[in-house]
Amino acid sequence: MSWLTEYSEDAARTDRLAGKPNHTETLAAGLFGEAGSVLAELKKEDREKQAYPAYRNRLVEELGDLLWYLVRFSTVAVSFELADLDPPDHPPEQRNDRTLEHALALGAAIGELCALQQEAGNVAVERLQAVWNALFRVADGAGISLYDAAQQNLAKIGSRWPREHEFIPFFDDSFEEWEQLPRKLHVEFRQIERSGTKVVILRCNGLNFGDRLTDNIEYPDFYRFHDVFHFAYAVYLGWSPVMRSLLNCKRKSDPRLDENQDGARAGIIEEAISAVVFSRAKEMEFYRGIDHVDYDLLKTIQEFVRGFEVEQAPLWQWERAILQGYSVFRALRDNSGGKVTLDMLNRELFCHGQE
Repeated sequence: MSWLTEYSEDAARTDRLAGKPNHTETLAAGLFGEAGSVLAELKKEDREKQAYPAYRNRLVEELGDLLWYLVRFSTVAVSFELADLDPPDHPPEQRNDRTLEHALALGAAIGELCALQQEAGNVAVERLQAVWNALFRVADGAGISLYDAAQQNLAKIGSRWPREHEFIPFFDDSFEEWEQLPRKLHVEFRQIERSGTKVVILRCNGLNFGDRLTDNIEYPDFYRFHDVFHFAYAVYLGWSPVMRSLLNCKRKSDPRLDENQDGARAGIIEEAISAVVFSRAKEMEFYRGIDHVDYDLLKTIQEFVRGFEVEQAPLWQWERAILQGYSVFRALRDNSGGKVTLDMLNRELFCHGQE
């Protein structure tokens, strides 16, 4: 299985757990957790039948995640020779009635493996081989190629933790300047009070633009500064239908893009993403002291933008847009407003006077 050996090398490169004192234990815990995720997908597919169309894609993803942990555990805990594995020599079958049964056997084998690791501090090669055999049976019964699952897993990892952080080109590079998002912009977030309510006004070159924003919620939470998130999307993703509308720079010369990428639906999607992320951020002190965004949230965003040009953006760009957007948001919140610079060419967004 030469592809599995190559995959093992890539998995080692992307192992962010390496070097930690409890590396093996963490890999074992991850392996156990991913076995549960595979079982959950099989259970939902079995229960929902035709009402669960996303089953196959999610199962491929979960099998890829489980494969990553199993490869790393095999290498770190046992120095297992992946080249010696003897997988089925026939193509995957269609989904059969025993797949859930095989998955339960896989979960049991992994449970025994983890228990042995915790109790004795080492794992018998025979026990590890049993886990691999069970995994092959699950993939075979589900009609899924482990090779395909591995490649999808590598693509996901590369999107989140690439070897080099190279931004995708701006979506409007080929358009005239007046149909491009402004490559550099200085915006003032000015907070005022009207009838006991705090309101934020955006000002640029001495002029107001956009709507006057309040928190629009029973208990104030500073969402009135949320336009900074749209600015962050523009800087780090090269995408913001909301900004295009605010600054009147829609790509009118291309009616298809104007309607499908710069139109109302795209703007609604962007606002929805901002609201969903904000709801999560409120629980985490708006990402203060946090250097990553959880994968489930990033995956949800990917589902939101499917069919729009920004679906091309890798996860790490979304993560950077969110984290830096909230860094500036916190500065605006703490200072009751401020001046923000958007520098798309240098991919920088900052609030003047920001720590």
